[in-house]
Amino acid sequence: MARERTRNPAGLVALCALGIGLAPIAARGGPAAATSYITATGELDAAGAGTLAALSLSCLDRPFPNKPGHVVETPGQFRAPKDLTPAFYGCFDWHSAVHGHWALVRILKTFPKVPGAAAIRAALDRHLRPDVLAREQAFFKEARNKTFERPYGWAWYLRLAAELATWDDPDGRRWAAATKPLAGDLARALVTYLGRLSVPVREGVHPNTAFALAHAWDYATATGDDALKGAIDAAARRFYLSDRACPLAYEPSGEDFLSPCLAEADLMRRILPYGVYRPWLDDFLPDPDGAGAAPLLDPPVIRDREDPRIGHLIGLDFQRAWTLEGIASVLPSGDPHSAAWRTMAATHRQAGLRDMIGSGYGGEHWLASFALYLLTGVGR
Repeated sequence: MARERTRNPAGLVALCALGIGLAPIAARGGPAAATSYITATGELDAAGAGTLAALSLSCLDRPFPNKPGHVVETPGQFRAPKDLTPAFYGCFDWHSAVHGHWALVRILKTFPKVPGAAAIRAALDRHLRPDVLAREQAFFKEARNKTFERPYGWAWYLRLAAELATWDDPDGRRWAAATKPLAGDLARALVTYLGRLSVPVREGVHPNTAFALAHAWDYATATGDDALKGAIDAAARRFYLSDRACPLAYEPSGEDFLSPCLAEADLMRRILPYGVYRPWLDDFLPDPDGAGAAPLLDPPVIRDREDPRIGHLIGLDFQRAWTLEGIASVLPSGDPHSAAWRTMAATHRQAGLRDMIGSGYGGEHWLASFALYLLTGVGR
């Protein structure tokens, strides 16, 4: 992907169209930038949500630059992204387009009167139509696309479907019905995949198994998909229950946007009852007040926010923050570890909000979703 060193013109146009002032995002990189999306008390408000919404909205219909991820077997299969996947063709790649849609749904659910709500609904209505999503479903049914976006994109699509399935809104119900067929296909494909996967993928990027299963578990819970939930429960226990002393000292790799250790802990807090989870956690992660937790104390150094691969580390800050908050959320009130995990989470939260400012299109096409996941408490 060619890097873009200038501001994203489409993003600025979208901000103006939504009636959102440009002042909050004009300050690039200074400490004050971390408060651009949040109130003085650290909460996301409607204005901040509108600013984040504009980033996702600005790329939904932007087909290029684009990074296709499908297999091409014949010359005739070289086609424009919009022809192949007409719902999710913008935002640089399929999965980013999907979680961009999820971000907009999440914002409308959380802030129904967000600035630009009508424009957001109109965009979702164009993309989440039954006829359009039927073409997405047909694309996934092609044998050559068996592994397309597995498991990361699958997980984000299930997250989108779960968000819609739990929204009491007339538009939301229509969009939920439209997204349901492909969600069912992906859920069944994931069950099959887990039955054949002998060991988990522990990378700090898209193929990570634990990260995807956390999203899929929440979908299964929201929709009552007992077959998927049972498959995730069995796979998580088989993959992770005997894990001890996760090697935090080896994290992160230079282009990670996930912590493999924290993704696993975030999944297992969903799977295990507390009486089993707490001793497992104590064996898996170090005492947060001890020397072993040092790798989590400081956010990663990001020397080029506009490099779309190095800029992954901004997303790592958000993912570390939400997983640490998730771990803390299941600990009893007054547990001394809870405060330590939350302090680390706050440090990474602040760094992510600061560093996403000025990240260029390489960051803007996806970081709003990660920020929203954290700021709206998803999964907790």
